Amino acid sequence: MDHRRGGCAILLLCALSVAPARAQQKTGPGVAADDRLTWHGITLYGVVDAGIQYDSHSAPFTPFRPAASGNVVRSNDYSSPVGVTPSNMGQSRIGLQVNERLAGGVSVVLEVESFFNPQSGELADSMKSITRNNGKPVDQQRIGVDGSSAGQVFQTDFIALHVARFGELTVGRQVTLLSEGMIQYDPNFLSTAFGLLGGTNQYAGGGSNEDNRLDDTVKYLAGYGGPMHLGAMYKYRKSAGSGDTAWQADIGGNFAGASLDAYYSKINSAIAATALNSAQANALLTLGFPLGDSVSATISDNTAYALMASYRFDAFRFFAGYEHIKWTDPARPLPAGYRDIGEYVLAFVTNSAYVDPKQVQVYWTGIRYSVIPKIDLTGAFYLVHQDAYGTGIQAGCATAAHSTCSGRTGAVSLDADYRLNVHLDFYVGAMYSVVHDGMASGYLHSTNINPTIGFRYKF
Repeated sequence: MDHRRGGCAILLLCALSVAPARAQQKTGPGVAADDRLTWHGITLYGVVDAGIQYDSHSAPFTPFRPAASGNVVRSNDYSSPVGVTPSNMGQSRIGLQVNERLAGGVSVVLEVESFFNPQSGELADSMKSITRNNGKPVDQQRIGVDGSSAGQVFQTDFIALHVARFGELTVGRQVTLLSEGMIQYDPNFLSTAFGLLGGTNQYAGGGSNEDNRLDDTVKYLAGYGGPMHLGAMYKYRKSAGSGDTAWQADIGGNFAGASLDAYYSKINSAIAATALNSAQANALLTLGFPLGDSVSATISDNTAYALMASYRFDAFRFFAGYEHIKWTDPARPLPAGYRDIGEYVLAFVTNSAYVDPKQVQVYWTGIRYSVIPKIDLTGAFYLVHQDAYGTGIQAGCATAAHSTCSGRTGAVSLDADYRLNVHLDFYVGAMYSVVHDGMASGYLHSTNINPTIGFRYKF
């Protein structure tokens, strides 16, 4: 037996025997048990989040992407739109949870959730936001950003078995360990409007926007609620999403107001989808793929590791995090015609974008201050550094001439959240983002600021 694996197994058994497992409290909005809409053990819950946003440099908003706007600066930012944006602080959704307590400290939890855009009435569908740009020139495009939402009826769909002192086993479509970690350790809790991590989802997805939530996964958690906790997750090959297997691990602990977690993620044949250019859109006639359901995609094997921490002192909570992501060419390439999440078709596929591996380092820090129990102020800073990864004349470049050149993305945000009661809160804030050198290659503008005001209703 590999000594490292053997050591991990012993550590896991120790954690199982001494620490209670995390109880499933997946009612999302955090409404108290005596205030939930529960009937015979079945709880109906939801979030409606909507606001008004202005972007200094952005493409027009889309009715499909969960966030509607781009929030951070993007390559097709030719306009300065203002309008209604959903899910600025948290994903608008409606869900059902069944929590059945059995004998002997055993319980079963079943949960399903649907994501929607309240301003348009559409199911959240990042992939549709991409396909609506197929074949269009930049100055006719709307926001189109890849993501794990692809018009599925259920964005979350899992069943969990919880056994006291032994842990919790969850099977189905669910949030990954890495994404859960960023929800906990991002100062803005993966807010799309006020945080770079939530505004992109690429980093929470371990290198791919589509992989912060995965189908056909098995997740095991132990020790949550105790001083030490462990987690592991595995995704089966050829299930929807990445075209091959994926697995993640987490180890962490809590002590005297401090919390620390370390994560490892490996996603094979990860998919990064983009809109078809005009030549590709015209070629679909001969390929036989539908224009409205087809995308172009870059395939890669993504490896990430991260260290995240927080510390609570009086009315202050401090956050810090680091992530390293490496993209390589896939060991198992995907063919044209492969069916991605939501049954979207990868009409054009690139399996050789990372002959020289791409490596990115992500840093963040921030403070959340509770002015009074009902008002939180949050300030955050994010920085992404990309190493040069081109070959030939692009090797080692440090300008905006090529996307393979080294470069940086930065963001700073400030926002306030006022909770009128457990059901309703109001927020206001803005995020400023900027790109440099290789990460600005092909961009029309290098900066964006997105002043946003809105509300969130939870039940």
